[in-house]
Amino acid sequence: MRHIVEEFIRVSMAFPDRFFSLTSNGQEVFHLEAGSSKQRIVQILGSSYNAKLVAVAEDTDYMNISGFIGKPETARKTRGDQYFFVNNRYIKSAYLNHAVNAAFDGMIPKDSFPSYVLYIDLDPAQIDINVHPTKQEIKFEDEKIIYAFVQAAIKHALAQFSIAPSLDFSLNASIQGLDAVNKPFTSDQQQAAVSSSLYKTFSQKHQAHFIEPNEKSDLSSWKDFFKASEGSVIKDEGPASIQLETAIQKNKTTDFTQLIQIHNTYIVATVQKGFLLVHQQLAHERILYEKYSAVAHHMQAATQKSLFPVTLELVGSDAVLLTELLPELQIIGYQIEPFGQNSFVIQGVPADVIAGDEKHSIEMLIEQFKHFSSDVKFSKREKLIRCMCKQQSIKAGQPMDQKEMSFLVESLFACTTPNINPNGNPTYIEFKEDYLERMFGR
Repeated sequence: MRHIVEEFIRVSMAFPDRFFSLTSNGQEVFHLEAGSSKQRIVQILGSSYNAKLVAVAEDTDYMNISGFIGKPETARKTRGDQYFFVNNRYIKSAYLNHAVNAAFDGMIPKDSFPSYVLYIDLDPAQIDINVHPTKQEIKFEDEKIIYAFVQAAIKHALAQFSIAPSLDFSLNASIQGLDAVNKPFTSDQQQAAVSSSLYKTFSQKHQAHFIEPNEKSDLSSWKDFFKASEGSVIKDEGPASIQLETAIQKNKTTDFTQLIQIHNTYIVATVQKGFLLVHQQLAHERILYEKYSAVAHHMQAATQKSLFPVTLELVGSDAVLLTELLPELQIIGYQIEPFGQNSFVIQGVPADVIAGDEKHSIEMLIEQFKHFSSDVKFSKREKLIRCMCKQQSIKAGQPMDQKEMSFLVESLFACTTPNINPNGNPTYIEFKEDYLERMFGR
């Protein structure tokens, strides 16, 4: 169903002047009245976009660009609100997407994605549509000039609406160096190029800087989760284990109270006749994987109720995906209920999701699942568990105190398979004393 919705949205976006309707199991999912491009975008992406869209419109003899971009505050942690149409054909282009992101540089966090619906019209002779079986990828005769036009058009739109910092509309050397600009012009073509606003891109006088707040997870929440959940552990379904000797099993008296954190990523733990270098994120992924697997296969996970239910609004395709995942999400601790078209109410989340982070956790889970969904080796539940482990794990670069490091390392070696994370990457590396002696020529 999700793929049907995605294709429906793409076609209806390309023809906003047509009426579209989508029905599933006797229930109307979409009812889109004919209207303008902006009206169609709001119909699909949600009413919250109505006052947050910026018009893009640039016409040249070579090509025309029109459509809308979302203001910086509409940028999200997940993809899905990005649409390119060339001659009314939906396309995917990482190259042009990079041009859009570059235009928003300094205005949105680096790990966020701007929203846009852009229409490019140009001579069909300038493109080749026969480069991909689905016709969703095309080849431009001059990709560099298209890239420059897209980037300049978005910068111009942001500047016109006083969203970007003050800009100097002087000629930019990066565009002047393009082959399509340097090639000989006739006098008429030269006059048209000079009068085109897109040939006059921008150089910033003042660069805006946005500093993201330092985020630190509440480590006590996942500690409580470990203590509360007991039971059998399902064996790892991931790749074959990398053969690393588990020093802890041979050294029962090992003390993990004196640990050292390096680069806020690695934990040094001494053992008899050597030491271990533990990767804190990969180790935590293994811990969470075994806990979630035990819960998901044997019992209902503990849920922490939200003091105030959180409303979540998604685009059509993401809403369909979330609806499909609701039964599995409930097993691992989420309590989510549909709340109108493309809207949901989050009543509760797993015990180790930080309070106030409910909406973000769902958005990131959906984004990770979309990139994982094509892997047919794993069940839907297994994919969700792996996505949850990656999302909720302590991240590399996060400081930890002695108590937190000790708890993490002890929990790791309480796992049935402590030496690899769910994807088969090593969680730690053992350095033996004799190896160190040889390295120093002793």
